[in-house]
Amino acid sequence: MIDFKSSVSLSLASLATISITAQKKADSQKSLTPNIVIILMDDMGYGDIGRNGANQYDTPNLNKLANQGMQFTWWYCPQAVSSASRAGLLTGCYPNRVGFSGALMPWAEVGINSEETTIAEMLKTKGYYTGAIGKWHLGHHEKFLPLQHGFDYYYGLPYSNDMWPVDFDGVPMINKDTASPKLRYPVLPLIEGNKKVGEVRTLADQDKLTTDYTERAVKFIEQNKNKPFFLYFPQSMVHVPLGVSDKFRGKSKQGMYGDVMMEVDWSIGEVLKALERNGLEKNTLVIFTSDNGPWLNFGNHAGTTGGLRDGKGNTWEGGQRVPCIMKWPGVIAEGQICNKLAGSIDILPTLAAITGAQLPDNKIDGVNILPLMKSEKDTYPRHEILYYYRQNSLEAVQRDYWKLVLPHVNSQSYRGQKPGNDGWPGPYGVEKISSYELYDLRRDPGEWYNVAEYYPEKVKELKDLAEESRKDLGDDITGAQGVNRRKIGTLK
Repeated sequence: MIDFKSSVSLSLASLATISITAQKKADSQKSLTPNIVIILMDDMGYGDIGRNGANQYDTPNLNKLANQGMQFTWWYCPQAVSSASRAGLLTGCYPNRVGFSGALMPWAEVGINSEETTIAEMLKTKGYYTGAIGKWHLGHHEKFLPLQHGFDYYYGLPYSNDMWPVDFDGVPMINKDTASPKLRYPVLPLIEGNKKVGEVRTLADQDKLTTDYTERAVKFIEQNKNKPFFLYFPQSMVHVPLGVSDKFRGKSKQGMYGDVMMEVDWSIGEVLKALERNGLEKNTLVIFTSDNGPWLNFGNHAGTTGGLRDGKGNTWEGGQRVPCIMKWPGVIAEGQICNKLAGSIDILPTLAAITGAQLPDNKIDGVNILPLMKSEKDTYPRHEILYYYRQNSLEAVQRDYWKLVLPHVNSQSYRGQKPGNDGWPGPYGVEKISSYELYDLRRDPGEWYNVAEYYPEKVKELKDLAEESRKDLGDDITGAQGVNRRKIGTLK
């Protein structure tokens, strides 16, 4: 006799098992296409967030982001200056490999080459809708703007917010008896898509930027919540001239810089709340970092490196080691600290591994750090960092936690220099490194103690690494050409 009750129970159990299996499969498939948000700060130093020792202002949203995800303590930007750093992040390459150095001026006739593959172009092959909101700085001519390099939507400034004909006190340069190069700068244009839709003419206009960007970032999330999206959110702050809305003006105990940091933290909080409000939090990877260290000669209008040496514009740790926090519920465990080497050039290959996208055909320098994000033990995706600066000058190399500084002239040294006051820039120092210097960064992150004479075998090992790098990428200091450098894009 057939037991119908038992049969029904077994059938229901089987259906339940099938349903659970299907759901697990769906969840697994969904995890292959997480939404991706990259928040890139401008000139924010390693020590500017509360978790790294910032004081006299609060960064509750960044602290919460770190508590819910992973903080990287050895994260490096590609180069300690704007355009080059952004080129490295978006292409997964050392900037000099793709022809970038320094910061492009508003009269530049070059930009990102169409033959390079950006993160946005890579993700579009996997069905992502892509947007960039904020500072671009990879070429301001239409040929070089985001819509021509994989982005479906763009709004923001085409270059740095100090590239305008206004002095640091807010007075137009034309009203001053001066021969300042700032007189060459045009009015700052606000771009949407490929067209100018507004201008930033006054300090009051600068005050509106963070809120303006944030509202558009939130709108982008809400409008695209039903499909996988990539939001690249490069803020204009905390680059001088500082701008802050009335919501945060005078709110910190550290003056204008602290006020701006509080508003930036609020901005990040608004993005996180938008993700949560739209049910996207669990399937979104959020990456927060900075393009380079602080512009220290601006005194109290600049941030802090948290004890690292020097800042923006050179290859000491304060210039290139920057904050980085990632959150991805279910993949990145909460409250994690990663003390292994990684950097912004590693984002592209990592996103390729996450989404199943094909890596660019051109050679890249980044590595897949997904094992670090998953807290896998005994995994070291990256062992080496190359510190290139200026056009193509190899100034230092690092293997694990040993850094060899090569002979070079540093024309933007801050150590021993008097910073500016009230936002006015102070002078740079000129520093000549005439011999090889070795630093054990585990014990000496401030790079105070040259231990080259005690570890000659380590000096030789790192010299060999430098020579290998010169064969690949060249070195203007020694005259090495390199065989694997590519050209920046041109108008012709």
